[in-house]
Amino acid sequence: MFEHGDLKIIVLQLLDEKPRHGYEIIRELETRSGGRYSPSPGTVYPTLTMLEEMGCASSVEEPGGKRVYSITDVGRKYLAENRATAEDVLDRLADLGASIFGEAVRPAHEAMARLGRAYWRVTMRHPATAETIASAARIVQRAAEELEELSRSP
Repeated sequence: MFEHGDLKIIVLQLLDEKPRHGYEIIRELETRSGGRYSPSPGTVYPTLTMLEEMGCASSVEEPGGKRVYSITDVGRKYLAENRATAEDVLDRLADLGASIFGEAVRPAHEAMARLGRAYWRVTMRHPATAETIASAARIVQRAAEELEELSRSP
């Protein structure tokens, strides 16, 4: 998702919007990507520590031990110098989210939901026979094969 150094810039962008806990940063990146990207705490927290060491961020401990991170003036300057990168990363996150939730993919999502409901009704809702389950499996397998073929098309 990110090129070298991009995560620290996007974390600074998020801190510029408002002070946040590390897990709030993780959730925000996940939200902005439509759930397709969620950095691990093992990535975000070392980045926050590095930003503090660079003087770009500061933190205070809240009751309960959580740390809230804020951008500093040094961080704002660094962010301003890297504004194009921050905008590029935010655009990539938005594009990633749109690929899941955008209007263009809605018909496919609705069809998938319909397939899931039909599958559930046939196999789970009523006691299904072995023959019914085998038929359902063949139908779903054919659909999967056709989608796989479609994904290989240019």
